[in-house]
Amino acid sequence: MQQYPVKILMALAETFKEEDNQFHAWLLGNGFPELAAFSSAVRGSEGAFGWLMQNKFFSLAALDGAIDNQDKAIKWLQNYNQDLYLNIAGAVNGNPQSINWLASRELEIFLILAGSIRTFRESQTYDYHKMHF
Repeated sequence: MQQYPVKILMALAETFKEEDNQFHAWLLGNGFPELAAFSSAVRGSEGAFGWLMQNKFFSLAALDGAIDNQDKAIKWLQNYNQDLYLNIAGAVNGNPQSINWLASRELEIFLILAGSIRTFRESQTYDYHKMHF
């Protein structure tokens, strides 16, 4: 995710705050369908998760699973040394070590993203048994 410009990551963070999906549509229409699909997958879309897998965005699919504390996804991220994604997932879930890991590396944009996802998840009631990874 570090390859994306900050403004794109801010747009991704906004997809978890908005009601009309303006930022989601913008990502989709401006060359970032993988981030739109990731946002939708976090929101519970099995189709979006499938799209990530089919189009080989395995790290984003694993991040979605890790956010849901799925062991298989966490192990995949560990096996592929995806420390950033592991710590984003940890920060979403309020893990102090993950929050400190991101902060100590001056990765504030990912703290913002994690906070947006956490706030979104806390405001939702949905099936927490997403078993797709």
